[in-house]
Amino acid sequence: MAHMYLDESIDDCQIGNVFDLVGDEARHAATVSRLRVGESVLLGNGRGMIAQTETLAVSKSSVQLRAMAVDRYQQDPIPVVLVQALAKGDRDERAIEAATELGVTTIVPWFAARSISRWDGEKVVKGRSRWQSVAREATKQSLRAWLPEVTPPEGLVQLVQRVQTSTTLVLDPTATTTLTVACELAKPNSVTLVVGPEGGLAPDELVALEQVGAVRVRLGRNILRTSTAGPAALAAINEILHRW
Repeated sequence: MAHMYLDESIDDCQIGNVFDLVGDEARHAATVSRLRVGESVLLGNGRGMIAQTETLAVSKSSVQLRAMAVDRYQQDPIPVVLVQALAKGDRDERAIEAATELGVTTIVPWFAARSISRWDGEKVVKGRSRWQSVAREATKQSLRAWLPEVTPPEGLVQLVQRVQTSTTLVLDPTATTTLTVACELAKPNSVTLVVGPEGGLAPDELVALEQVGAVRVRLGRNILRTSTAGPAALAAINEILHRW
């Protein structure tokens, strides 16, 4: 599989342009991937552009690349937002990684009532940065043209406001409506997918979200972990809405 590197500072690229990849990306290319002069790699900017490049020079701190071909991709016409509750261990990060590979557009960290993990003070900035890093690495691994945004964390008040602007599906194993039926009936222009923590959503959260139009949905008879529920739902949504 081809290696892909990201340089978000690139606004545009034309065939023949030469770029100097620096920082962590260059160090990874040189010391981990052991990139050599003449090798071909992909270079993206996370905003729809992926260039096929030839390696011109390699050092420990920089890699020089020349664009040999350039492809540009549009964002998916039906954006999907994943509202992922904070979870213990690395379960939320595993959800972010898989969701990125599956094409999620935006990721929203959610301070759910039953979240065991908490971001307080400096942890807010650190946690968001960590999630963005996970999404960035998954973008490169999956050769995605668009890097998903990780927004600032939200509480229930902000989430209720978000629900009013998008078709919102709340994963709940006790729901009577299936995700498939809800998606097919709604024919949405955008989807917001809400995934709770290990203990699920609190009753007042479910009430508040349903009051502004969110729909509780189930995936099947089995109860999935918070790390797998979102990606599983996203895969189903991709198929139902022909995003794949």
